[in-house]
Amino acid sequence: MRRFWDDPVSWEAAGRYALVALALLAVVIVFVTYAIYFERKVIGWMQFRQGPNRTGPLGLLQTVADVAKLLVKEDTIPAKADKALFVLAPALAFIPSFTVLAVIPYGLNLPFADLNVGFLYYVALSGVTTIAIVIAGWASNNKYALLGGMRSAAQMISYEVPLVLSVVGVAMLTESLNLRDIVLRQEGYFWHWNVFPQIIGFAVFVVAAVSELNRTPFDLPEAESELVAGYHVEYSGFRFAFFMLAEYVYIYAIACLTTILFLGGWNAPFPQLDFIPGLVWFAFKFALIVFSLFWIRATLPRLRVDQLMGLAWKALLPLALANILLTALGIEWLG
Repeated sequence: MRRFWDDPVSWEAAGRYALVALALLAVVIVFVTYAIYFERKVIGWMQFRQGPNRTGPLGLLQTVADVAKLLVKEDTIPAKADKALFVLAPALAFIPSFTVLAVIPYGLNLPFADLNVGFLYYVALSGVTTIAIVIAGWASNNKYALLGGMRSAAQMISYEVPLVLSVVGVAMLTESLNLRDIVLRQEGYFWHWNVFPQIIGFAVFVVAAVSELNRTPFDLPEAESELVAGYHVEYSGFRFAFFMLAEYVYIYAIACLTTILFLGGWNAPFPQLDFIPGLVWFAFKFALIVFSLFWIRATLPRLRVDQLMGLAWKALLPLALANILLTALGIEWLG
């Protein structure tokens, strides 16, 4: 029986995949670095402030300086914490956030993992982050961290239900959960994109996604004024940075996923514009979504916890179910 490590072809393929993974990691790290910068700049502009403007030209090195400060900051572990779980939680939060990017197709011929259940793969792995948050709250041996972890888990589980259900209508229209197939079914003019027949599903998906990201107005897991920073109150230095890094990597993933599921992916809005590379169209739509997330943070106030949970179960869940019903009726009547 021929083993993997005896096959030079397998080694060559593994080397190619490793290079692609490293290139993607570099792209994501650059995105996170300057997404933080542009978020601070955009919010500053919207609130009549300048934002970062001291470190480097135009403040471009501010995030780099922040990362350097985190690297040299003292890494403390509470004396009565569960040390093994305390160390494991940040890694468990970040690793799934990067792993989900394997199934994101940026173009028809760009390398990615072409899974028939690409969306389910994303949902399954992103759910691991909820476990990491609970572990972080528990391992800290701090009652405020534990309360923050429990509340975070309740929020993320509650909003994951309408998030998944909002995509069922897309799966019914495209007859696939393969992300590449979903994009290919949206070829042609822009009114073929899923955002138009699935406008209810799109709205539910966006709201649920913002909550899954723990961003304003759903940032109760990190509500410093209420729970002294929530589940990661005992974390410092680079362990704390891993939680923040996971948040911004998920912004990258959610923006890609929204582009693929509802905005036609790499497809141009008109066939006459197909001469522009698909990656350019993908990047343009991706940037609009990321900007919208920054805009929401600069605009909306934080919800109360009862309002947050009520929105998930009393509004988004019924809307997602209604969208599935309407999609089924539309397919039956219109063929």
